[in-house]
Amino acid sequence: MRKIIYYVAISIDGFIEGKNGDISGFVQSGKGVEKYLNDLQDFDTVIMGRKTYEFGYQYGLKAGEPAYPHMKHYIFSNTLVFNTPNDKVKVCKPDLSVIEALKQEDGTPIYLCGGGQFAGWLLENELIDVLKVKLNPLILGGGIGLFGNISKHYQLELQERESFEEGLQILTYNILY
Repeated sequence: MRKIIYYVAISIDGFIEGKNGDISGFVQSGKGVEKYLNDLQDFDTVIMGRKTYEFGYQYGLKAGEPAYPHMKHYIFSNTLVFNTPNDKVKVCKPDLSVIEALKQEDGTPIYLCGGGQFAGWLLENELIDVLKVKLNPLILGGGIGLFGNISKHYQLELQERESFEEGLQILTYNILY
C-alpha cells in the first residue's frame, strides 16, 4: 500500500501560510530548500485541495496544468472545473474512497501538498501516514493551520531530523493512530 506523506513548510507556531496568504517569511533558498525540491522527484502522484492548487496561480500556474510536471495530480474540490485540463490533472469530489483507491495503486508514496483543511480531513480519517515538516525559524501569529481545525489529538514518532544553516529544519514523523 502506498503511503501518503504530508510534506509542508510551517512556522514555529504551526501555520502553513500567514494572513492573506503571506509566505514571504519562509526560507526560500539554501540546502534545506534544495533537499525539499530533490525529495519531490521521489513522488509520482500529488493530492491537494482546490485552494492549494489555486494558490499556484500567483506563481504562474495556469488553470488545468500540473503544478509538478512529473506527477499525476488529484485536486479535491466540489466546485473546481477546467475546460481542457492536462492529462495529468484530475479534479475529484472530496471522497475518501478515491483516496483509499489511490493508496492501493502501484507507485511511489503520495505527496500531500496541503492545505490545512484538506490535510485535517485526511488526518481525522487516518489516511496520512507520514508528516514531513520544513520547520521555519518564523512566528506568523495567524493564518492557515497545519491541519485546519481538527478536534482530536495524535501522537507522532520522530523518524528523522535534519538541520540546515539558514535555520530551517526538516522533521519526519510517523503518525500513530
